[in-house]
Amino acid sequence: MSLAQSGVLRLSVTYEKPDDLKDLGSKQLPGSPTPLESEPRDGGLQAWATVFGSFLMQFASFGYIMSFGVYQDFYTRIYLSNYSPSAISWIGALASFLGVNIALISGPLYDRGWFYHLMVVGSLIQSLSLFMLSLVKPGQFYLILLVQGVLPGIATGLIYAPSMAVISQHFSKRRTVAMSIVASGVPFGAVIHPIMLNHLLNGHVGFSRGVLASAGFVSILLLISCLSMRTKAPPVPSGANYRTVARKCSRDVLFMLMTVASTLLQLGFYFPGFYLQLDSVKHGIDVNFSFYSLVIMNAASFVGRCTAGIIVLYTGVLNLTIISAVVCSGLIISMIALSDIASVIGIGVIYGYFSGIYIALFLPLATLMTPDLSELGARIGIFLTFCSFSGLLSGPISGALLSSQYRWLIPTLFSGFMALVGSLFYVVMRLIMYRRGYSEELK
Repeated sequence: MSLAQSGVLRLSVTYEKPDDLKDLGSKQLPGSPTPLESEPRDGGLQAWATVFGSFLMQFASFGYIMSFGVYQDFYTRIYLSNYSPSAISWIGALASFLGVNIALISGPLYDRGWFYHLMVVGSLIQSLSLFMLSLVKPGQFYLILLVQGVLPGIATGLIYAPSMAVISQHFSKRRTVAMSIVASGVPFGAVIHPIMLNHLLNGHVGFSRGVLASAGFVSILLLISCLSMRTKAPPVPSGANYRTVARKCSRDVLFMLMTVASTLLQLGFYFPGFYLQLDSVKHGIDVNFSFYSLVIMNAASFVGRCTAGIIVLYTGVLNLTIISAVVCSGLIISMIALSDIASVIGIGVIYGYFSGIYIALFLPLATLMTPDLSELGARIGIFLTFCSFSGLLSGPISGALLSSQYRWLIPTLFSGFMALVGSLFYVVMRLIMYRRGYSEELK
């Protein structure tokens, strides 16, 4: 099966293999079938049950972390008012960093057949951390950093990459569509969680009971998720050797360009998610409406992730990635003009939609650049490890540039510029693929 048949990238039938792919230890093109894919796998009850479970896992774990903007606003104004926005942002940044970086461990464990162990342990840690957060008192910054930054980050790191990678065991032609559906669980969770948290934290329920209710809700979803997901391919006894895979990746120019592009872009990518609600409040926009700014953005992101799998059949993964990355860069810069409800809605809807498309294609693009799917977990781990540093630094850097004076111009320009530079690396990646004769139809 060629990449054209997969509905993602279409490559010409005849071409000369570029140097960076000669040493990959496989005669297959990135994304083409491996021995694990000897039989077509494109659905069935078990496959779609796994998609449903993976969707819920993303909804409950990373969707919660991506809702930190609500806590950023609440902590800045009330619970941790003695700390700067930059210091507070380290909580969400650390959770995002670990949620991606731990894939360096969970990836090869998944390759070795430890999928169910990762799901159960990650779910237990996630639930425990949320129940512990409900016991925290105002001003206890370092305890909050531990139970809302470190523990959820580790839990999500154990869950995130394997729950996406397992989809490749059940689908071939529809893989990008299925992975897009799973990826949409994050923004869907980031829609539901902020609505719930804003009403709980800023209402009569209060912080402790509000977080406790949230913990129970998340725990139930994680339980259903663990019961729904199933693996299909037999585990690889030896697993992927990181030294071997890392050596292959270092010789793969396209993989390296993809990694650099994603790392740079994500230095600015998280700025709206962390600061849109606070930006809205500080510009004098109605507080009740500002609470829904993240909901608007994440609802649009959900639509973007759901439609990405359909649009990509006509444009291809890389082209659509470039388009979404460039649009997101421009919209981050446009936050300079945020001043009223209309601008918040405009930025929230458009940025949310295109950022959703970008995230939906994030791991499918890495999958396409993996010649041997038995190494998928290790490759995703390496890829996400580099990108995780962007998630760690993005919020704190923006918070430091914002300062206690709330000067929005400098962090907005910095975030938009870094995202734009990352977008240009994707363009370079496409030009190299075209010049090397991957396909006249490269889309």
